[in-house]
Amino acid sequence: MRDTLFLLEPDFTDGTGRFFCPGSALVEGMLSFYPELREHVEVRYLPFARPRQEVLERIGEDNQGCPVLVLHADSPLPEGIGHGVAGTTRFINDERAICEYLAARFGTGRPH
Repeated sequence: MRDTLFLLEPDFTDGTGRFFCPGSALVEGMLSFYPELREHVEVRYLPFARPRQEVLERIGEDNQGCPVLVLHADSPLPEGIGHGVAGTTRFINDERAICEYLAARFGTGRPH
């Protein structure tokens, strides 16, 4: 099984205009630089509106923010990567920490 990365769909609206999520864009940028990461991580795109049921079911209502990487139970967590825990499920909900994790785990370049 693979880790699951949840990103917000681009070009959403909140009633005041069209937007994109800067955190999701940062992680999406890393995926475009290193497309091989998509072979290791399942990427799911979610609408802006809450509840974000897929995330809620895995890590709880309080952790619906995106981007978020939900780690598979067997995935190693490199030392120094900040993460949260919901029940027994580990997750990373900071875009820079997600990029650091992906780089450490799969051997790509790191954010500078």
